[in-house]
Amino acid sequence: MSATLTPVDTQPPAPEPGPRPRRFTRPAAAVLSGVLLFLSFPPRPLWWLAPAGFAVLAWCLYGRRPRAALGLGYLAGLGFLLPLLVWTGEEVGALPWVALSAVEALFVALTGVGIAAVSRLPWWPVWGAAVWVVGEGVRARVPFGGFPWGKIAFGQADGLFLPLAAVGGTPVLGFAVALCGFGLYELVRQVRRYRRTGELGRGPLAAAALSVLVPVSGAFAALPLVDDSPEDGTATVAAVQGNVPRLGLDFNSQRRAVLDNHARRTEQLAADVAAGKVAKPDFVLWPENSSDLDPYRNGDARLVIDRAVRRIGAPTVIGAVLTPDTGKLRNTLIEWDPERGPVDTYDKRHVQPFGEYIPMRSFVRLFSADVDRVSRDFGPGNKVGVFDLAGTKVGLATCYEAAFDWAVRDTVTHRAQLISVPSNNATFGRSEMTYQQLAMSRVRAVEHSRAVVVPVTSGVSAMINPDGKIVQQTEMFTPDALVAEIPLRSSLTPATRMGTLPEGLIAALAAGALGWVGYTRLRRTS
Repeated sequence: MSATLTPVDTQPPAPEPGPRPRRFTRPAAAVLSGVLLFLSFPPRPLWWLAPAGFAVLAWCLYGRRPRAALGLGYLAGLGFLLPLLVWTGEEVGALPWVALSAVEALFVALTGVGIAAVSRLPWWPVWGAAVWVVGEGVRARVPFGGFPWGKIAFGQADGLFLPLAAVGGTPVLGFAVALCGFGLYELVRQVRRYRRTGELGRGPLAAAALSVLVPVSGAFAALPLVDDSPEDGTATVAAVQGNVPRLGLDFNSQRRAVLDNHARRTEQLAADVAAGKVAKPDFVLWPENSSDLDPYRNGDARLVIDRAVRRIGAPTVIGAVLTPDTGKLRNTLIEWDPERGPVDTYDKRHVQPFGEYIPMRSFVRLFSADVDRVSRDFGPGNKVGVFDLAGTKVGLATCYEAAFDWAVRDTVTHRAQLISVPSNNATFGRSEMTYQQLAMSRVRAVEHSRAVVVPVTSGVSAMINPDGKIVQQTEMFTPDALVAEIPLRSSLTPATRMGTLPEGLIAALAAGALGWVGYTRLRRTS
């Protein structure tokens, strides 16, 4: 899709004839656009509300001056992120939740300014969608390593556009959704203009129609990339959900109970295998934090794990907290062999700010004493996580890492045949957080054409096929063990091969459009 950008008037378009909108109509619509984006996310299968949300946002931002666009964008960001991130205040109160949402909404506000600026260009839905993706990309990187939660792509696990994840990852998927929504608004605007004036702008009308049709057609064209056939055979995989003794931040005070729950459920699985009720797994996956007792320093914990792994007789991945004498803690996955004990480790590489470590601790303490619940910071690892479990290469992305494109992709480029996302959601109770995170894993499955296994301490644990469909899942806060025959794959999707290239190309589109707007303004004022 290409077009020649021509100089345009830097003044906003003249208002359309008719009754003047009430003072609060656009602010209310901006909030509504954000709410529609929120409602498009799981656990609701309402993915189609995302294009509708972008269409409403386009109505709010089209032709607005920077100051107005900033305010409207901020309201849209709050309407989106406040309800989406409410789980962050589950145990620590409203202040951290509101503060996080308010800061993240600033990125949406600045994105709104960019969208308003390019809305004066021909083919503006393309440039506007590109600006949106750039805004998401910045938010996913800064500050403190970024916070990609709420990428529009993560709300599309049940959607029509999902196959585009295999084409160019979350940037291309998000671009398609935003483009479709902006195109819908522009289509309506052109039709209304024709009815009002009788003038038919064929070029703008074609651009609007193509902005809707191209993403939809592209999604159908990408369907052959979505494949769940077992290229490298299959593996029988078990995911253990042991449950926690109680909800909330203080579940860690019963660390031994959490470990015992997972060991007990694994031993029950071994009994079921012996009784012929389920197939014997080739390997077993425990969740993050399934042993917050360091098995290298705590003999009792080591005995409990070793007994359970020997009973099931298969390599098992244990989620543990390692506590060295000096330095930072480690959120570690341990490969535990039934004969040799611990044989390999993976330290979580992207530790969570304000959860696993506290940046600017003394400053943050002014607002919440809960920062001192993290009395000792976790430190990041530096090695890509791929375990060889009974001949299967298993890529590891621990919990929060699943939100980051690079953290999942590089396990696949390091020859992972399936992906495991061990998580601990007990801190967030029965909130929507676990469903939002599960949707991320479904998108990652399609993006990299790999099955994804999600073992969680308290639910929802799941087995996901490479086509993004959930094969099995548990109930929340219920001890369980899932066993399934998982297809193994080694081919690479275009998204995996290209890495950050699609995002870079989209960023170039946005930069070119914004640069042209800036150049036009300078030329007119000189």
